[in-house]
Amino acid sequence: MLILGIESSCDETAASVIKTDADGTQVLSNVIYSQIATHKKYGGVVPELASREHLEKIAGVVDEALKTANITHSELDGIAVTQGPGLVGSLLVGLNFAKAIAFATGKPIVGINHIEGHVYSIAFEFPPPEYPALALVVSGGHTNLFLIPEPEKYKLVARTRDDAAGEAFDKVSKLIGLGYPGGPVIDRLAKLGNKRAIIFPLAEIKEKDGSGLSLDFSFSGLKTAVLRYVREHQIEPVTNPENPGSQILDLCASFQNAVVRALVRSLRKASERFQPRTILLAGGVACNSELRAAVQKLADELKIPAYIPSPIYTTDNAAMIAAAGYPKLLRGEHLGWDTSADVSLRLPNVDVEAAKPKQKQRYRL
Repeated sequence: MLILGIESSCDETAASVIKTDADGTQVLSNVIYSQIATHKKYGGVVPELASREHLEKIAGVVDEALKTANITHSELDGIAVTQGPGLVGSLLVGLNFAKAIAFATGKPIVGINHIEGHVYSIAFEFPPPEYPALALVVSGGHTNLFLIPEPEKYKLVARTRDDAAGEAFDKVSKLIGLGYPGGPVIDRLAKLGNKRAIIFPLAEIKEKDGSGLSLDFSFSGLKTAVLRYVREHQIEPVTNPENPGSQILDLCASFQNAVVRALVRSLRKASERFQPRTILLAGGVACNSELRAAVQKLADELKIPAYIPSPIYTTDNAAMIAAAGYPKLLRGEHLGWDTSADVSLRLPNVDVEAAKPKQKQRYRL
């Protein structure tokens, strides 16, 4: 099956063609146009500018994906497009462009939850996971932990109560003058600092029923702690990111270490509770070297595999959207022509007790 994937939920215009057959899933093309240069001077994504740039680039990006894959529209078996969550204007560009292709060619089209797409980012480099699996999805807009008892069944077991982890990276980076996006530069500088120089507190969240501590995340308090430290120590914003000084290096390392400890702490607790057979790490923050190492270390301790995709598949891309569309297209699903973007689209929250765990299956995750 040849599937065209289209992703435009935020500030990347992406298109990909994948091939699925008895031998597995193969990426024939994966074209990504990033808008970082456009939004960098504003310190974050400007929704209106993002929508305009998607409009300008999407036709060329899709054409390049088809050309690179050496595929014509008529050879496609289906189209998968991000329906939500995300920025409404950005989502509508990709969704309506995909609908136009589907209408003109008569090809089936399915709408994909962007977070489910991240879960499917493992499909290209790993064998099918064993279930139940735990998936930690960490990005600028989302920080969620899902229990996956069987393919396409999700139980949300932890979420952020405030800022997403990637958002915290961006805000701290802006605070100390390192610019946008914050994740890559903080990760690079943290390797040169002492992550134990500053001990930032981790939030402890109680369950609403008072039964104990929640698995949920919170990063607003950590962000405030960094702000307080910067003010108390009179740390000036960086003017030369190539030579920021030891204070900034230690601050980056300590902040990053606190984020990673918070994420892995909840992942460890969830692993003890649900006894997963596979751990998945996905989302843009899955590029972070310390987080990747910490999740791999936890999986090694638990003696289960950790599926951590290459960086190209952790950031927003269309290959993961196409992969998530495969089982839906296989079942004959079709997006209604009147279906619109859904900025708050959620994955179905299944009853774990009712879902029967399954073993390895070909990628229907």
